[in-house]
Amino acid sequence: MFYSLQGEGARAGRAAVFCRFSKCNLWNGREDSRADAICDFCDTDIVGTDGQNGGTFANEEELSKAIYEMWPSADQNGRSEPYVIFTGGEPLLQLDKALIDKMHSLGFEVAIETNGTLEAPEGIDWICISPKADATLKLTRANELKLVFPQELAKPEQFEAFDCEYFFLSPKANPLEQSKQDSVKQFNTQLALDYCLANPQWRLTLQTHKILNID
Repeated sequence: MFYSLQGEGARAGRAAVFCRFSKCNLWNGREDSRADAICDFCDTDIVGTDGQNGGTFANEEELSKAIYEMWPSADQNGRSEPYVIFTGGEPLLQLDKALIDKMHSLGFEVAIETNGTLEAPEGIDWICISPKADATLKLTRANELKLVFPQELAKPEQFEAFDCEYFFLSPKANPLEQSKQDSVKQFNTQLALDYCLANPQWRLTLQTHKILNID
């Protein structure tokens, strides 16, 4: 868990507490199996619970308390709505209505970033779907759809009829390249830019948190 600015999509620049769940249903997170994964371009450590402010929590009370304590105390005066983003891994493997309700009771707006292959519990305020390869989607309605681009088995036109407010292309990076001189990402950024210009339903989103070198 960490407190930072949302770096992508329609809410880029907004302060949020990020709660990153371990485990995903499209890759086990181990490098020796990356080539066989449905999502073989994942750039996130989803193995274990020893990440930043990580750990295991017995119930929604414990986890919601930890999230609440990360929101700046100086802002607990009603001027802005506290915001939590559940991500992963795949958050819908673990996120349930009890935790959503608890976060609401603490005044938080609740968002998720999901691959869309699992049903979502009721009460989530903002849903971002990020389709991966040919994985079957259960969610076709969301606030935004963010497609890592390009993907041979997940082309933008496959999702244009989804019930979403925003459609974004996020240039695919080399997951093993940590420098800002990622030639794969640079090439794919131009591809995404050209696609958005030719298909204005789609918008370009960049990982500004990585550009700014923040969490």
